[in-house]
Amino acid sequence: MSILDAKIHVAVLMGGWANERPVSLMSGEGVAKALEARGHKVTRIDMDRQVAARIAEAAPDVVFNALHGVPGEDGTVQGMLDLMGVTYTHSGLVTSVIAIDKQLTKQALVPHGIPMPGGRIVKSAELFERDPLPRPYVLKPVNEGSSVGVAIVTDEGNYGNPIARDAKGPWQEFRELLAEPYIKGREMTSAVVDFEDGPRALAVTELKPKSGFYDFDAKYTDGMTDHVCPADIPDNIRDLCLEIALKAHRVLGCKGTSRTDFRWDEEQGEDGLFVLETNTQPGMTPLSLVPEQARHIGMDYGELVETIIAAALREKGRRDG
Repeated sequence: MSILDAKIHVAVLMGGWANERPVSLMSGEGVAKALEARGHKVTRIDMDRQVAARIAEAAPDVVFNALHGVPGEDGTVQGMLDLMGVTYTHSGLVTSVIAIDKQLTKQALVPHGIPMPGGRIVKSAELFERDPLPRPYVLKPVNEGSSVGVAIVTDEGNYGNPIARDAKGPWQEFRELLAEPYIKGREMTSAVVDFEDGPRALAVTELKPKSGFYDFDAKYTDGMTDHVCPADIPDNIRDLCLEIALKAHRVLGCKGTSRTDFRWDEEQGEDGLFVLETNTQPGMTPLSLVPEQARHIGMDYGELVETIIAAALREKGRRDG
């Protein structure tokens, strides 16, 4: 049964030209098929430079933003849709600008008591002269998602010591990187969805890559990572994850859905739990974590899609009212 009051026309915006294009195409196609199965009209739009004209021509009731990465997740598309007066799912311009930038996210969340690793922005060229932090540490692009370009630099000098200029890593593609202390332990995540009575954190999933760490390939290659949902963790850690994910969603002003990723050093108990980032447009692929957690609470994929759309329509009603 549909949770929407009527059948509507949805433009599903997907693809684009970011590193996460293949993931976005999978997310978008899943959303489109689910909406069609529920009787809604769907226009699929693979984003290109003529995207504004194509959306205007389609004239949908709402745009489902299934883009991942830049420019679909960083406020660019959100600003365009705002100027066009088009209703769209997920977070708005300001939230998107902040959450895509890992350093801005720290500045927004840490003053509210949300624990995040320390670290600093470094120029890639500096890495060839000296380590920015004691090893082991993590290097990641400031504004990419899906673990794109993440490298763990260890005491064993896996990239050289100092890092060699010809070593393969994110320093080859990005002028600046975020350097953070490496937090040992377990990788976990918690999704938040906006329901009619307010946002709710769904569950905690532990992610266990079968080799290496939870990088882009581990996220989107079937069989490379075990998802344990719900995570086999103490009740207090589960409750703390849910509480922090919900707080991050609210502090950042996320809409529709978000997903907050954690590292937990169990030897440190509650003091060992740290937020890595909050994703404003988490994946909707068959391997994605938000649909998986929705299933855990009894919500099927189509209902999840409609719930995200309903949140966007409620937001429009508040603005128009």
